[in-house]
Amino acid sequence: MKKKVLSLLLSTAMVASLAACGSTDAGTTTTTTTGDNTTTETQTSDSTTATSTTDTAAAEDYVLETLNIVVDGTVTATVESGQAEFVQQWEEAVSEKLGHPIKLNINQLDHSDYSGTVSRLLTTGQPGDEGYPDALIMSATMLRQYQTTGLLWNMADAYENAEFQSRVTLPSVNENMKTSDGALYGFAPTYGNGCVTYVKQSWLDAVGMKAEDIKTFDDYYAMLKAFTENDPDGNGSAGTYGVIAAGYGKLDEAPYINYMPEFWQGAYPSFYQKDGVWVDGFTEQATIDALARLAQGYADGVIDPDTEDAGTKQAREKFFSNDQSTSEGVFTYWAGTWLRTLTTNMEKQEVDNDLGDDRLVQLAPIQEIKDTWGGYLNREAPVWVITDDQDGNDSREQAIFDALLETMLDGDRVQTLWTYGAEDVHWSTKAESFKTNEGTENEKSYEYADGEFHLKQSPNDPNSLWKKNHLDAVLVIAPLTNGFVDNDELVAEGNKFFTENCVDAPAAASCETLTEVEAELVEVKTTLMKQAVAGEITPEEAVAQYVEAYGDVSEQIVSELNAQ
Repeated sequence: MKKKVLSLLLSTAMVASLAACGSTDAGTTTTTTTGDNTTTETQTSDSTTATSTTDTAAAEDYVLETLNIVVDGTVTATVESGQAEFVQQWEEAVSEKLGHPIKLNINQLDHSDYSGTVSRLLTTGQPGDEGYPDALIMSATMLRQYQTTGLLWNMADAYENAEFQSRVTLPSVNENMKTSDGALYGFAPTYGNGCVTYVKQSWLDAVGMKAEDIKTFDDYYAMLKAFTENDPDGNGSAGTYGVIAAGYGKLDEAPYINYMPEFWQGAYPSFYQKDGVWVDGFTEQATIDALARLAQGYADGVIDPDTEDAGTKQAREKFFSNDQSTSEGVFTYWAGTWLRTLTTNMEKQEVDNDLGDDRLVQLAPIQEIKDTWGGYLNREAPVWVITDDQDGNDSREQAIFDALLETMLDGDRVQTLWTYGAEDVHWSTKAESFKTNEGTENEKSYEYADGEFHLKQSPNDPNSLWKKNHLDAVLVIAPLTNGFVDNDELVAEGNKFFTENCVDAPAAASCETLTEVEAELVEVKTTLMKQAVAGEITPEEAVAQYVEAYGDVSEQIVSELNAQ
């Protein structure tokens, strides 16, 4: 069975993310840490006393010397921006905690094809091979794909016995990821977050509109038309578009509709629960209506045509760029920290500098979104997973959990490293003063007293402040206990806006048939979506072709989901 699933994964290595169902492992090892004392207990099922004794001894004797992790762009301390210092300080802090040295190796993959590269790594190697990950980041949909393969470790017992449990304020984040039999194959240190729609204030001013008046889709579309036709950037360019996005719909990444939520409204082009019953959202009238809205936007020229194949990097860089051979007024992207990041990048590009931190306004969910979902969608959280070496005991896996995940939420030194980065590189408590954009009209001065926590200038860009490393201090499930809090008012404003205007996204679907065909379904649906938006086929034809080719498979998936 394992070889069958591995073969399936290898054949779908280029797919961005998949969904699946759960299973359990044969045994677990739990480690409880109190202060400097660590005790290890091995629990097994369906095993002999001799095996239990051997496993216990192995767990007690196992020493993790090297930790290989694979990460995506959510770790912002890259090679170019202080990763070496982060690794050094992590090794020092964790080695001190555990009483022995551990070498940390980070393999940071390109964000745009992350899951495809992960698939190749996991299906062409095994634990112990050079470059094979001990632990890695996955999306919630990737987790559901891999948790049935035997590749991932069931960390349920380790999670339940973790020291950080005493400080967890959001237990539901990880409890909701457990399978029906209580297994836990991924750990989310934060809740998921989601996207909000950002609008350039200068463009609103130029066309005489106000964000608070954009309440319905008709209002939203009128704004896009005004942005496209009325030269809001004042350069007379014909390449002005209402909106840019990272694809018309991200059909390989839940929650699928979050980059163009106004057009999708209540549609959900994947399998989801509706009134307690699983349905195939791509076959619904709501999807036909959404494709029709997108096609109209494409025909009217209010959607930047690069949206068809744009990745997140290309879309956001076009939005904040001062190269106005093409320019866009609306961009839906991640909330909170990204309000600051987008604003800072506009400042660096000298876009709307006269507006300062008021360059962007966050658009409240339009009425059609409120009437269907209730607000912007808060995605399922990305997770850390640990690979299972299938050796019959959990000593290696427990050691990885202790070194990586237990310390990641220690509330103090290591959690600060994951939250903000390296001390005196990304942040500091030492007295200092510095300036950004010195000698320009955007010059800003910063001064801090000794003992005052603050973020420093970015290592790769002295004209911008560092923001965070991997964990968002506002989204984390177990807060820092050392008082280190970045009081960026813009980030706080963004997080407050999102939490007041969001609802949890539908849970990703998970069953055997979906695991086998999800890659193919994503490819077909994406192709049909693009054809419908471009006017090559009608939205009705797109859905009809999908039903004709995959209707039986769709019904089988829905049947399996509803039988669970």
